[in-house]
Amino acid sequence: MARLSWTGTRTTELRRFSVITLFPELITAFAGVGIVRRACERGLIAIESINPRLYTTDARSSVDDSPYGGGPGMVMSVLPLRRAIHALRAASDGQVHVAYLSPQGKTVSQQTLPELERPEHLCLLAGRYEGVDERLLVRDVDSEWSLGDFVLSGGEIAAMAVIDALTRRLPGALGDERSASEDSFADGLLDYPHYTRPEVLDGQAVPPVLLSGNHAEIARWRRQQSLGRTWLRRPDLITLACLDKTDRGLLEAFIEALPAGSKGGHS
Repeated sequence: MARLSWTGTRTTELRRFSVITLFPELITAFAGVGIVRRACERGLIAIESINPRLYTTDARSSVDDSPYGGGPGMVMSVLPLRRAIHALRAASDGQVHVAYLSPQGKTVSQQTLPELERPEHLCLLAGRYEGVDERLLVRDVDSEWSLGDFVLSGGEIAAMAVIDALTRRLPGALGDERSASEDSFADGLLDYPHYTRPEVLDGQAVPPVLLSGNHAEIARWRRQQSLGRTWLRRPDLITLACLDKTDRGLLEAFIEALPAGSKGGHS
């Protein structure tokens, strides 16, 4: 029986992440840096990696096989993955939600993250090769998720992205609790531009409003920049956003002030 090694102090309150992966060293390295490391040290989250090779029974520790019907590549086998999932569920204090990371899944976004943060114990299955046997998805997986319409060599990067995004939302995970609420997509819009020293760089100065000390005007400028950037770069998000009269006025003023020819295909 494989031992499950946790990074983080295990308590009943913390958020638990398990990653089933053929490359546990990736998850171990990820858990040791930045916000995720601090969240582990503070007892907010715990992360473990589970190698399905430890649940094989043959001498070669095989975890893949050629696909029925022919075709390129290999397919991850059912039994090692199923044994890993069953062992995890048996060892868990509560219910485990197993999410498979694949291009066929629902897209992860700031708006869909709450669905992934509901389970106290989230298991992320990182596929490799051509994917996993469909029968595992039918019987042992609770949901499928995707980072977007592109292909990665494995699900580990997607698993780390999900864990990082969910960790940022936990109270106490960030140095300043306002950071999460002001992130891009937190309110359906892109973030406003940020500046720090020096005040002038290559002849480009920091916008004067940010040096004014007028917090109301700074907030207004940042909101307008957020609206304007979203309109320019992600007009699909503006279409979905619920803008009040003030927001519409700010956006109209932003558009009106744009240099000629910078509106692109917008109307």
